[in-house]
Amino acid sequence: MVAGLGALASINAGEFYGELTKPSWAPPGWLFGPVWTLLYIIMAFAAWLAWRPQGYDGAQLALSIYMFQMVFNALWSWLFFSLHSGMWALLDISLLWICLVLIIPLFWKISILAGLLMIPYLFWVSFAAILNYSIWKLNPGIL
Repeated sequence: MVAGLGALASINAGEFYGELTKPSWAPPGWLFGPVWTLLYIIMAFAAWLAWRPQGYDGAQLALSIYMFQMVFNALWSWLFFSLHSGMWALLDISLLWICLVLIIPLFWKISILAGLLMIPYLFWVSFAAILNYSIWKLNPGIL
């Protein structure tokens, strides 16, 4: 569902992203779809591993924060691609990053594998936050 909500905001993302000035180290636009698809699969599996031993009651805090990060995840596409707000998108992705830093040890306590599976997502969001900031600063009249 979150991927679908983000995808709705990203319908014209390729065209918009193509028009932006980007740092030399920015990945090509086509790479984002496959990376996010893989990350969503990994995230879902990690959440399932956290939920599986005792259900929601046994992982209430971890899964609640997980749901918050999913909201921030979906909201980012709307802020960046639809509203063209680099500043609000950066704030959003920063809150997403904080959620991930909290989730990883909580998942780890329930399932080491669940915690480990969230680490690539944290790395990608860290990279995306730096990219968000860089693009925002390089495009003051657009973002």
